[in-house]
Amino acid sequence: MPPNYRRAFWTSRHHAWLALLTLGLGFASGTGLGLFVGATLYALGLVFVPDLAFFRRAIDARNETANATEAAAQLAAFQKQQESLLANLSTGRRARYTQLVAVCRDIESASAEAQTTAEIGLDTRRKLDELTWTYLRMLNIEQSLEVYLETERREQVPALVKTLEAETPPLAAEVESLRKISPRPATLDGKERLLTSRLERLSSLRLRVTRIEQAQANHDLVRSEQERLVEQVKLIRADAIAAKNADTLTARIDLSIEHLAATNKWLSELAEFKDLTAQMPAVNGPTLSGTAGGALRPDSARATPQSATEK
Repeated sequence: MPPNYRRAFWTSRHHAWLALLTLGLGFASGTGLGLFVGATLYALGLVFVPDLAFFRRAIDARNETANATEAAAQLAAFQKQQESLLANLSTGRRARYTQLVAVCRDIESASAEAQTTAEIGLDTRRKLDELTWTYLRMLNIEQSLEVYLETERREQVPALVKTLEAETPPLAAEVESLRKISPRPATLDGKERLLTSRLERLSSLRLRVTRIEQAQANHDLVRSEQERLVEQVKLIRADAIAAKNADTLTARIDLSIEHLAATNKWLSELAEFKDLTAQMPAVNGPTLSGTAGGALRPDSARATPQSATEK
């Protein structure tokens, strides 16, 4: 939307100077005629100054500076998050990410000759940024799910459920038989509390089993989506090398971006991983880190111990 120059005029330094040079000098003159002339010039300034070219250029420059500052802050925050996600990856997953970055670098190099304008080249890099960012998010979610699943496997939750399901019915039958005895047996209260405790524990364990199954399904889907994205990016590289056609390359990348829409929506719906769903900021300049596909250079990440089992 174009700026409202008249509204911007009221808070600009130009309005302050207009008021000082018209109303201020009119009051300073100490005469009615001077005050009248000052007020008249001030009213004319309110009408005509917001339409003057020099004023509009000043407002446009101020807005551009503010937008550039905001974009720089968003980009810095995004780069910090990207670095954090990459640093948290296990060695094997970081290697997979690096391989995808290398493919994106090949695409950018191969497509440089086919790009007719700098704007098209920037759009291609932007879309490659989206592909690598989504892949990085999926790697982190896969790792988190794998750590969670490994923890639950060590605790053998399904086995605990089976054990409690076998132990609970006899205890429930015993409690029911004790309730029929009169007078009330002294051991009944303890048996009832034990039964309630076991039933509540069994309910919690069953809920954990359900979440384990959901996590396993999500893990399998994330891994499949990773493999699909990698194959799509490699196909884009093949087209970039073979076709040398900007339209073909753009169409292939656009198709991959469309496929990512459903993936990104699904990633955003994982409540346990909402901290990984930040959207990429608008970039009107160089790529996120100056590398192909806007990807981070792997040597910029801190070395971290392997935090999950690699498949």
